[in-house]
Amino acid sequence: MAMDQASEKGLIFIDGSGPTYATATTFQESLLAAGAGISLVDSVVAASRVSKDPPVAFALIRPPGHHAVPKGAMGFCVFGNIAIAARYAQRMHGLKRVFIIDFDVHHGNGTNDAFYEDLDIFFLSTHQAGSYPGTGKIDQVGSGNGEGSTLNLPLPGGSGDTAMRTVFDEVIVPCAQRFKPDIILVSAGYDAHLLDPLASLQFTTGTYYMLASSIKQLAKDLCGGRCVFFLEGGYNLSSLSNSVAESFRAFLGDRSLASELDDPSYLHEEPLKKVKQIIEKVKHIHSF
Repeated sequence: MAMDQASEKGLIFIDGSGPTYATATTFQESLLAAGAGISLVDSVVAASRVSKDPPVAFALIRPPGHHAVPKGAMGFCVFGNIAIAARYAQRMHGLKRVFIIDFDVHHGNGTNDAFYEDLDIFFLSTHQAGSYPGTGKIDQVGSGNGEGSTLNLPLPGGSGDTAMRTVFDEVIVPCAQRFKPDIILVSAGYDAHLLDPLASLQFTTGTYYMLASSIKQLAKDLCGGRCVFFLEGGYNLSSLSNSVAESFRAFLGDRSLASELDDPSYLHEEPLKKVKQIIEKVKHIHSF
């Protein structure tokens, strides 16, 4: 077992996990990460019973989860934290319809695969086209009973704030309204940030304020405010911490500090014509 090897050697590479490392404490930490999501589902459900505007929950966890597949770890992820929480929400709280938004720069292949044939869990992923792990094509829409309940929107490199605002308004909102979720779960990856080294999108801290604020409002409008964010990717510690803090400001209704944190001189023109074409293709495929 990988954890036994990690205990002996201190640090190991998990074969075939492309790439995931483990230490002697990784298994226990992974259990805690998955458990945090379960606990937060309990908390938001309880809060929604006493308030029409319950607080948004945020699982500040490591390891992340959206690449983990049933056979094991993958892409820094050990357990599918958000997938576990989605199934828990259904089975323990009777929240039949779960809407999952994944705005990590990489496709959440593990979550995608877990619910690919599931009609009651809608998985919507925005990610950079051609990035790791190479999945999440626009024509991957679910199969069997779940056909149409998976939406993959690969964004061209250089997409940024304007692209994501447009995607939110023209794709995410109408999908959520049509699906009528009982809870919204969010794979919140902050690696699409302009300063992140692992990709080439150009989100800013302001983009993440917008996403957090907009998703909170969407949950309030559609499912009694029940919403849990799960920390996924983010590999520049400065942009990661600033962007998570911006998300919290949005949840609390505090003003954004993005104008003080972002340097517009780093930004270049977005490929908005390509983004518009992709959005139109998604609308055609999913008939809305």
